Amino acid sequence: MDVLETSKLLDEELYSRQLYVLGLPAMQRLQGAKVLLSGLQGLGAEVAKNLVLMGVGSLTLHDPHPTCWSDLAAQFFLSEKDLARSRAEASQELLAKLNGAVQVHVYTGDITEDLLQNFQVVVLTTSNLEEQLKVGTLCHKHRVCFLVADTRGLVGQLFCDFGENFTVQDPTEAEPLTAAIQHISKGSPGILTLRKEAGAHYFRDGDLVTFSGIEGMVELNHCDPRPIRVQEDGTLEIGDTSNFSCYSRGGAVIEVTSSRTVSHEPLDAALLQPRVVARSPQDVHRAHCLHQAFRALHKFQQLRGRPPQPWDPAVSGKFMPLDQWLYFDALDCLPEDEEHLPNPEDCSPRCCRYDGQIAVFGAGFQEKLSHQRYLLVGAGAIGCELLKGFALVGLGAGGSGGVTVADMDHIERSNLSRQFLFRTQDIGKPKAKVAAEAAHRLNSDLRVTPLTHPLDSTTEHIYGDEFFSRVDGVAAALDSFQARRYVAARCTHYLKPLLEAGTQGTRGSASVFIPHVTEEYKAPASTPSEDAPYPVCTVRYFPSTVEHTLQWARGEFEGLFRQSAEAINRQQALTSLADTDGPNLPALLPVVLGALRSRPRTWRDCVMWALGHWQLSFHDGIAQLLRPNEDGTLLWSDPTPRPKPLEFDAGQDMHVLYVLAAANLYAQMHGLPGSQDQPALREMLKVLPLPGPQDLAPVFPSDLASAKLGPEQVQRLHEALKVWSVDAPLRPLRFEKDDDSNFHVDFVTAAASLRAQNYGIPPANRAQSKRIVGQIIPAIATSTAAVAGLVGLELYKVVGGPRPLRAFRHSYLHLAENSFSRWVPSAPAIQKFNSLTWTCWDRLKVPAGQPERTLKSLLDHLQEQHGLKVNMLLQGKAMLYSVRWSPEKQAQCLSLRVTELVQQVTGQVPEPEQQVLVLELSCEGEDEDTTFPPLHYELCKEAAPLHSNIEP
Repeated sequence: MDVLETSKLLDEELYSRQLYVLGLPAMQRLQGAKVLLSGLQGLGAEVAKNLVLMGVGSLTLHDPHPTCWSDLAAQFFLSEKDLARSRAEASQELLAKLNGAVQVHVYTGDITEDLLQNFQVVVLTTSNLEEQLKVGTLCHKHRVCFLVADTRGLVGQLFCDFGENFTVQDPTEAEPLTAAIQHISKGSPGILTLRKEAGAHYFRDGDLVTFSGIEGMVELNHCDPRPIRVQEDGTLEIGDTSNFSCYSRGGAVIEVTSSRTVSHEPLDAALLQPRVVARSPQDVHRAHCLHQAFRALHKFQQLRGRPPQPWDPAVSGKFMPLDQWLYFDALDCLPEDEEHLPNPEDCSPRCCRYDGQIAVFGAGFQEKLSHQRYLLVGAGAIGCELLKGFALVGLGAGGSGGVTVADMDHIERSNLSRQFLFRTQDIGKPKAKVAAEAAHRLNSDLRVTPLTHPLDSTTEHIYGDEFFSRVDGVAAALDSFQARRYVAARCTHYLKPLLEAGTQGTRGSASVFIPHVTEEYKAPASTPSEDAPYPVCTVRYFPSTVEHTLQWARGEFEGLFRQSAEAINRQQALTSLADTDGPNLPALLPVVLGALRSRPRTWRDCVMWALGHWQLSFHDGIAQLLRPNEDGTLLWSDPTPRPKPLEFDAGQDMHVLYVLAAANLYAQMHGLPGSQDQPALREMLKVLPLPGPQDLAPVFPSDLASAKLGPEQVQRLHEALKVWSVDAPLRPLRFEKDDDSNFHVDFVTAAASLRAQNYGIPPANRAQSKRIVGQIIPAIATSTAAVAGLVGLELYKVVGGPRPLRAFRHSYLHLAENSFSRWVPSAPAIQKFNSLTWTCWDRLKVPAGQPERTLKSLLDHLQEQHGLKVNMLLQGKAMLYSVRWSPEKQAQCLSLRVTELVQQVTGQVPEPEQQVLVLELSCEGEDEDTTFPPLHYELCKEAAPLHSNIEP
């Protein structure tokens, strides 16, 4: 992905997540696109919403037909007040409010040849075959991209014709492979060795590559693409290098992705011999059957002048574009037993907003939906789509039903390009509250309760036994595996169905987990801890990847502009350094390390400080590392590449950017005005002398994490801080990735890039740095909408009543490569121990009784009822009992009531509404991989904890 500096016309903050998927060139083409969308029922509204959120140049709506009751089941821009009003005109205002940069027009006339030539893309939904053929022929003639999309109940159809010789610049979403170079030999062929510390790189024979950042053999930098051959030892043959200069250090080898050309047939030809997208011969056969079914529906409407009635017995039931048909069905949402299928009477219209849905599932099912009580965790992009779906289908919109949405975050501007329930005026407000209000506007019958507390281990007093006892199911739309694991564990504990979805760029997944039917949720086994840092030693001395340099730069930001200010402010509140805890003293060191000896008063002072810190970080500090240790040894040995000190050059953009960003941040921290005038800064830097050792503060160790201060250094630190303590408190800066005017990302980008130059590592550009440091997940509206729709299909099954395993589906899609699959989840694994058999959904239940059981009574019960001789009993990480304890300690514990024991060991008293204590056990004779079901000790409300002591 080559995300360049964005143009002034593109709102990078708004489209930041989308830019990481499409890239700047595609976004610019998207901004200039004119799209005609004909048909504004539910499917058309979904298409229109996604196009406006993505930022097309203009969207023209065409649908002169009046709004009817059945539209309201899926068309979220319409309401009862729009009945009999043109769908296009009624939708325009709300669509335009989604994105002020998109022009939304309404066209009321006929679609003519002259009209079509004004657009780059034409989309038809809910159109008849005659219109599709006419418009499709004209679009193919004038090289206008043409799409047909249609849904009939639980079946969908999509066709695209992008004309002959359509060029796809970037066929997939995958980023080009980039690897750091260890060495390049001269010869024919030249042999390139990759840095082993940088990890595995999956180059293949025949891949085309180019190079950048090489010192020495500069002839390779930005050369024309060269084919490679991969050797058995992992080295790469890169062609003849015998006449090139000798390789010195650094550089990267970069995969060159090539464009592809596709050709599409017009609709009239494609109807006769359809090319369908399918994964297996069975899927191809099913798609061909659906193709004929849609043709039959068109023929029926042509002959009768109307579509078939619901359950009419006459009807049996930037990336690579489609080639050319896609068919989808979710007929698995219907009951398998024909006796339970809805009848025509149950599916007849009621003149209500759910008529479209009643036509598929019946009025009885609609009633069940309205009484459901669901918890939605996460009100971000997927959460907004799910909440929209809940409002449309009427989930929890009647009786005792309702939806609770939990999200602790607040709305940011970057959310607006995907989270369509939010508007500009909502920035800064809680997501849960705004989303709840917006969903209620979509359907005034929907009962939505917002909660702004996080759902984690700190809030189990809020989301506890009583809360979950009122919940029928949980939908999770979370952006971290840690949060997903916790919510899934809560669902397993309370035996609640879990509907879960996630996206990354054009990839998306939707999953369903049903107690006693499917497996439980499991995070990908190969996923590392999301916030786990790289080893400190690697980052500080031996970086080999761009991630290492970015972590170092992020640490620089924290130390220089947040921790230092907090330390100074804290010091001002103390009477002396003696009041400061010894371990906290190193936190004060960044204040004086590399800083001037006096507090800045002007912009020039800030520039001098930034220039001095540049010199310290990228020249003096590196030179210091290259000096021999006291025993004469060096920190580096071959083949580990040694760093190289940089020389400051005001003509180098990255050098100037570092000083500009650092000086502005330093000024912000001290309450001084900054400057964005780069030309003026360059002129200033030409005349400013580089700070020497006498201008810096080298008396303190640079290894801050392990600094140990003696009395003399403490006194020097105290003297250095005197100049700061007489002024106003400093302003600590907290890293904010989405404000492109605050210099936060600029500093990290520049610092990491210069650090990469020190070590000969290919640097990241600003967009890549922002994504990595900000832990930004690339996202687009279409993937989000798709997975939310797939979750909605599984919701129908969960609410519909008990279903066998084969009825449910996990789903995965990759829109960039037209990959889509659905499969039946795995059944829960069965474990056995002696005569006990269980799955992840089972638990051992033991009532506390009256009077409450002692620990001995509990252990005896487990042995008598289940044949389990307990060796160890725990609550969480707290050990309540162990056979390895002394007989005296065992006797003390065995005589205590269970709640008394838990209180004494953990210090926790059960909440009044708490229904169970969850205990873990291990038993005599168990295998290493045995995981016993949790022991649910059912509390007696009358039981009150006693007070006694247990020996430690």
